[in-house]
Amino acid sequence: MSGFHFSRYIPPKSKQKSGFDQLNDIFQQLILMTAGKVDEALSWLTSLDQQYQLTDGQYGIGDFIQDLKDKGYIKEEAQKGTLSLTPKSEQGIRKSALEEIFGKLKKTKRGNHTTDRHGLGDEKSAEKRAFRFGDNPGQISITESIRNAQVNHGLEDFHLTEDDLEIVENEHKAQTSTVLMIDISHSMILYGEDRITPAKKVAMALAELITQNYKKDTLDIIVFGNDAWQIAIKDLPYLEVGPYHTNTIAGIELAMDLLRKRKNPNKQIFMITDGKPTCMKVGIKYYKNSFGLDSKIINKTLTLAAQCRRNHIPVTTFMIATDPYLRQFVQEFTKVNNGNAYYSNLQGLGNLVFEDYRRNRKKYL
Repeated sequence: MSGFHFSRYIPPKSKQKSGFDQLNDIFQQLILMTAGKVDEALSWLTSLDQQYQLTDGQYGIGDFIQDLKDKGYIKEEAQKGTLSLTPKSEQGIRKSALEEIFGKLKKTKRGNHTTDRHGLGDEKSAEKRAFRFGDNPGQISITESIRNAQVNHGLEDFHLTEDDLEIVENEHKAQTSTVLMIDISHSMILYGEDRITPAKKVAMALAELITQNYKKDTLDIIVFGNDAWQIAIKDLPYLEVGPYHTNTIAGIELAMDLLRKRKNPNKQIFMITDGKPTCMKVGIKYYKNSFGLDSKIINKTLTLAAQCRRNHIPVTTFMIATDPYLRQFVQEFTKVNNGNAYYSNLQGLGNLVFEDYRRNRKKYL
């Protein structure tokens, strides 16, 4: 009698990571938490090993440090007597962040920025249609057109007419310029919660995604506290929170200046923050109020939101705080800008940024 035989499921053995890889995963996390300070990260790693026995008797922390040097991940600063990261290590941290947050991504072609429009473009699609007067002859599918001629006229009386011709549609490949704003005000480490490390991870993962998969896109990263300034991608691991207020106005103004220089029609701003605007610059002085939603600061912020809307620059706000009065401000800001807003915990931040980036990539303005 035929049937099914059930037995105990024994999952396949997972590939065991080497001692170096296991320690390196932890080391990369510590590097971000210590703002790129190698000596401090290794000190923490040693303490964790003593407490949780991360290593066995065959491969120790000393072996790991030597391997980091031999593999070109860290180098000794002779004059300072300290260890520092190498560019290879910085890129490795970005790749690790991309894998951790976004998972394994399907490889895409250069500048893969598809839209749902057809016409003259730089990539051929799988769609075909009948030839129409005025079509570019370079879009004619020779194979399909000859096959149509054979079917329509036969091999004995083979000839090619306009009715036999088929065109391969081209897809537009939109390019997007993105500015990522990261809040580095003091509130990003208040109340015992480290909010800056997840923000750095998201920035590094997004940077790695764009530079590796969407090379025609641009990404500028700025940080904002009392002031706002641009940082390079390689500087992300070393980013630290300062004793700053939150000058959202300066951040948006700088983001708009950067996007104004970009020639792409598709522009957007991503803003990662946990607080309300509490600061603005008036002349050479700072106007501050950290106790509430100051109308003078809020009105200026909303004016910039409207200006971004007029310039077709949507602002997506990722608010990693849940206070009701902050939600009310973000909702008003988003309505004025006609952008998007997300309220996320730290664990879900990366997926939200990634999904919104992918969704916005498909837009063609």
